[in-house]
Amino acid sequence: MAQTSKKQKSPSLREQDPFLEREKLKYSNPLPSREFIMQILAEQGVPLFPGELASMLSIHGDESSFFERRLRAMERDGEIIINRKGAVCVAQKLDLIRCKVSGHRDGFGFAMPDEGEGTGSDIFLPEREMRKVMHGDRVMVRPSGVDRRGRQEGRIVEVLEHAVTKLVGRIQHERGVWVVRPEDRRINHDILIEPGGDAGAKDGQVVMVDILQQPDARHQPVGKVAEVLGNYADPGMEIEIALRKHALPHRFPDDALAQAKETPKKVRKKDWTKDRVDLRELPLVTIDGETARDFDDAVYAEQQGKGYRLVVAIADVSFYVQPGDALDKEALDRGTSVYFPRRVIPMLPEALSNGICSLNPDVERMCMVCDMQINAKGEVKKYKFYPAVMQSKARLTYNQVWDWLQNGTDHPMLPQVKDLYALFKILLAARSKRGAIEFDSVETQMIFNEQGKIERIVPIVRNDAHRLIEECMLAANVCSADFLQKNGHKALYRVHEGPTEEKLENLRTYLRLVGLVLGGGDKPSAKDYGKLAEQIHGRPDAPVLQTMLLRSMQQAVYTPDNHGHFGLAYEAYTHFTSPIRRYPDLLVHRAIKAVLKGGKYKPGKWAQLGVHCSMTERRADDASRDVESWLKTYYMRDKVGEIFQGKISAVTSFGVFVLLDDVYVEGLVHISELGKDYFHFKKDVQAIVGEKSGVQYRLGDVLTVKVMGANLESSQVDFALFKDSPAAQEAAEGAAEKRGSARSSRRRRGGKAEGSAGSHVAAAAPASGEPPESKPAGLPPAPAGRRRPAQPAGERRAASVPAADQAAKPAEGKMSAAKAESAAPETGTPATKPAGLPAAPKGRTRLAKPAVGETGKAPAPAARQTSKPVEGQKAEGAVSKPASAPAAPKGRVRSAKPAEEKPAGASAPKASPAAAKPPVRRQTAKGGQDAPPAVAPTQEPSQTQSAARKRGSGRSIVKKRAGEE
Repeated sequence: MAQTSKKQKSPSLREQDPFLEREKLKYSNPLPSREFIMQILAEQGVPLFPGELASMLSIHGDESSFFERRLRAMERDGEIIINRKGAVCVAQKLDLIRCKVSGHRDGFGFAMPDEGEGTGSDIFLPEREMRKVMHGDRVMVRPSGVDRRGRQEGRIVEVLEHAVTKLVGRIQHERGVWVVRPEDRRINHDILIEPGGDAGAKDGQVVMVDILQQPDARHQPVGKVAEVLGNYADPGMEIEIALRKHALPHRFPDDALAQAKETPKKVRKKDWTKDRVDLRELPLVTIDGETARDFDDAVYAEQQGKGYRLVVAIADVSFYVQPGDALDKEALDRGTSVYFPRRVIPMLPEALSNGICSLNPDVERMCMVCDMQINAKGEVKKYKFYPAVMQSKARLTYNQVWDWLQNGTDHPMLPQVKDLYALFKILLAARSKRGAIEFDSVETQMIFNEQGKIERIVPIVRNDAHRLIEECMLAANVCSADFLQKNGHKALYRVHEGPTEEKLENLRTYLRLVGLVLGGGDKPSAKDYGKLAEQIHGRPDAPVLQTMLLRSMQQAVYTPDNHGHFGLAYEAYTHFTSPIRRYPDLLVHRAIKAVLKGGKYKPGKWAQLGVHCSMTERRADDASRDVESWLKTYYMRDKVGEIFQGKISAVTSFGVFVLLDDVYVEGLVHISELGKDYFHFKKDVQAIVGEKSGVQYRLGDVLTVKVMGANLESSQVDFALFKDSPAAQEAAEGAAEKRGSARSSRRRRGGKAEGSAGSHVAAAAPASGEPPESKPAGLPPAPAGRRRPAQPAGERRAASVPAADQAAKPAEGKMSAAKAESAAPETGTPATKPAGLPAAPKGRTRLAKPAVGETGKAPAPAARQTSKPVEGQKAEGAVSKPASAPAAPKGRVRSAKPAEEKPAGASAPKASPAAAKPPVRRQTAKGGQDAPPAVAPTQEPSQTQSAARKRGSGRSIVKKRAGEE
């Protein structure tokens, strides 16, 4: 008997979704998954309207609103684009890249592609594109070519998500309209305030603004004032601005405060469990700074044989803050405590951070313990973790402990401190053997007055007590990483990777210039860095080299993927020791407890937690830096015009940043303040180099600067080079010597230098156009490469020129670096040169032209004439000189033209063969024609100086360089 086969009903397209079961677990009425929608769109190969797509996927009428919501969410995430016709398109097929916008204070910006999108390099967004968005927005970008600087340029096609919904700024009333200028300079939009939305704010006050309408290509953003914070210079306003500028959570929600209030104020007996160890009798102590209020770590050490037992007890925050409760959600949002001068924004409410979780002295506290056995080589041979109850026996400070170790004390905790110090020396030796990188750094502390403003800034001196605690914490952190890794439990590792290829090449290039070598080949280890750090210790340029080493390494981040800690030379490293102030430490505590109980801790996606915690750390650092910069700028306001010395701390294409000695304030010397030259930034050598002068400004160079301004709005201090400083003159002389030595050696008497028209001009007049003045005694000599001295340098300057003669104008526009003391005044009256003037430099002095009718006799130089000219004769170039005056300058000074007839009674010295027939001096006028020799009284000094600058070989620029470095 034949069997008839049943016709099987073919499944609908919607039922073919490979992720249908997953969607059923998440939703009672599951929709087609995102992956399946993307698959259908790709298979169709053309954009589909939402209705067409809904029909294909059998979306019912009551599901249409939910389906539309899913499409909008996919659009926000950059998976699809709904074009202007309303059709759904696959974003990747439109050659679009998902990016996050990073704005720049100058108006342009960059689109940073999401991981795995495009080439990974940032895309330049010109100012016209940045009008559509704000800093932080998520967008879809289409690459549109390359700009004139070779950068990939893009065009914003779609804004996926607006990141800025409120901002802080200063409100101003302009032409009858209220506008708010954001404090975040990366946002280059003025926010228009809607009519009646000023909330009673006054012009210039700081306000919080809610954004009502986002910007686009044709419209500015519109908002309304949500909160008036106060006046710009009010005490503490800088912190209020920073909190809102960086979107730092600073007010605990009501449910978190309620939970904190309900938290017990002391350890209760009913909270003890069988696995919690009683350590109340163990003499644990806390060692922190003088101003610390939250104590999250306590230590104890005792010698056992040749080794030591080290107990590190950490506040058990995880006992009071459970996953998913109100305190946990707020702690995750904050990520870390933020430390400002005179104010802290804690991760947990004060009832926990300074109360029940803080290891205060003489009270019982819950803790998590890392109990270690360390041998004589500093190696951790055994360790174990367990929850405990402790009672701190003393609250000690770093300075107090260091004083005990140096001078002794009768305090009962001294033996405990000595054991800790002995263990520290062992751990320090192990650190050195391991090859961990250790840099010398200077941290500063602001001392405030009663008005809340900085009184002075002082360095924080690190001593061995600081390092003692640091080594104990490092040991516990390494053990926690090892414990989780061996037990196969996921966690957030603190990862610090080594240098990239590009950064390593830049570092090696710089090191070659200073005669240093970094070992390790293409993949240097921390030990190679450590050896180099030891070599540079004590060198004058050590801070610069240390900065270069730090810049070559990558930024440390939190991630579940363990790649080791390069700087500390650890294969695995986590943060375990500060759960009161860091959320990653709290996660590690929970993971360790889960392992001890034989379970697993699943907080969600570990990778996303790592990204979030890394972001909150950077956010806190940026906010703290902003506040410090503002306070330092305010501190420098009353120091405008004062002179300071400092070192170049950073070199950029627009100038150099100088960190002042003993003041610890950084400011900018703009490139326009470096001198009259074309300066170029050389990234490979970290220097700005003058194109014509050759002057270089490098990292670590010592400069003397003058404070020109302190702008509170930009938190920037502006400096200018103080050009009269010995350091500046020395720098200019060095550059001049390098440039001038070869050229001066090629010069010939009476001729032109090779390849330089009009190069027999002596030192050029000052660039300012003012007549040169006599140079006082005591200043450094002129650059050695710019003239030929014929006598010892010490004989060139013996005495200063009297002030009365310093105003004398030169006889010609061509004057030497000695300021041409023999010049006659502009009026034509012979100037009397006083006795006692120093001898001028010997060398290329041009003798005066013989008087008419005196051929065959040696000419008498004008500077040596001792009698007055005959009445009615030309006397423009004649200068009377007392008999006791020293010899005339023999350097490159051009003497003035003598009178037509030799004055009666003047005796000419015996002529030398070289001076019998002086060469005729030719000047090149505009247009390239040779002009007759110039006579001082017939030309104004400013004109002569201008000509000297045009014809000279760069000496005016060299003279201006004197005193700039």
